[in-house]
Amino acid sequence: MIKISPSILSCDYSKIGEELLRMENSGADWIHFDVMDGHFVPNITIGVPIVKSLREVSDIFFDVHLMISHPLKFVDAFAKAGADLITFHLESESDVRQTVDAIKKAGCKAAVSIKPKTPASEVFEYLDILDMILVMSVEPGFGGQSFMADMMPKVREIRDECNARGIEMDIQVDGGIDDKNISDAARAGANIFVSGNTIFSANDSAQMISLLKKNAQQAYVG
Repeated sequence: MIKISPSILSCDYSKIGEELLRMENSGADWIHFDVMDGHFVPNITIGVPIVKSLREVSDIFFDVHLMISHPLKFVDAFAKAGADLITFHLESESDVRQTVDAIKKAGCKAAVSIKPKTPASEVFEYLDILDMILVMSVEPGFGGQSFMADMMPKVREIRDECNARGIEMDIQVDGGIDDKNISDAARAGANIFVSGNTIFSANDSAQMISLLKKNAQQAYVG
């Protein structure tokens, strides 16, 4: 199923609660939280208290993306704060299987993300234990970057591997997604799309989310 997950990284932080509800009322399926530690990536963003406080105002699905060096240490905290799905990076310093196990024991869905320079094949050994794979279409760390179209063959490679094994897998693309290139990502096999500036800066966020979903649905090749 096609889903749109607006990234709260692009919201107006002076009214973050209102911004989340604006996205929910505009038809967002999920809300994407970019958690950065200033070490794994060169930026610091939000943490557990923000996720917890926003959970108190909304029941929408919380898609929490940990761009941090030691995700295993923070799984329980983010789960208790209200995360529904926790994504961590294959390139982090935490053991992949231990971290996935901890995420599932905490009651959340588990996903792994790969940076642009990481081959798709690196995630193949974990496909049977994951709920989602996130393919970064920018270098993680900052919003507003340009979409890297050359990452889409990686999406297709992962989708084809899942199909060959009979594994149902959500594949998410994050980075520079707009109403044009979302079709390329969907055609490659992605079905969940993170979009920040494109949605939050739109004159009509509901119209933009609807357009993104429509374009993805028309182009999707699973």
